[in-house]
Amino acid sequence: MSKKKVKTLKNSARFAAQRRLAENRLAKHQYEILETLETGIELLGTEVKSIRAGKANLKDGFCLIRKGQLQLHNVHISPHTHASGYFNHDPLRVRQLLAHRREIEKLKGQLTKKGLTLIPLSLELKGSWIKLTIGLGKGRKIYDKRQEEKKKQLNREVKSALERYK
Repeated sequence: MSKKKVKTLKNSARFAAQRRLAENRLAKHQYEILETLETGIELLGTEVKSIRAGKANLKDGFCLIRKGQLQLHNVHISPHTHASGYFNHDPLRVRQLLAHRREIEKLKGQLTKKGLTLIPLSLELKGSWIKLTIGLGKGRKIYDKRQEEKKKQLNREVKSALERYK
């Protein structure tokens, strides 16, 4: 194999890397996720470094559509430790999400329905890009959460019974 082919294989492997940087586990418990959408996110340099270090919290975040643009609110990205205060970012600033206009219009139409909201679900590193997965969710009532827990418990019991039987 020539040196050129080895270099291209290494580069393609680097860009194929995909890993989850932050996840909102509570969202799947509190909301019934009807639809998901993967969007880009407009970040500053120190924000990228902090996210790659795992310093992002999606727990209280939500998305809004204002002036035809998707915005991410209340997501905390800690300031980068190796940057001065002057060059660092505001941890709770409003960030723009990058999506096609058709997708935004579709979401806007669905949000007009009663009880639906946009929730950030996970931040992922895809190649050299950071992507945010948002979900269109409907809030669950307490009894819905209980039913979901019962289903999960029954599935666990069935699996363990099948494993014991084998």
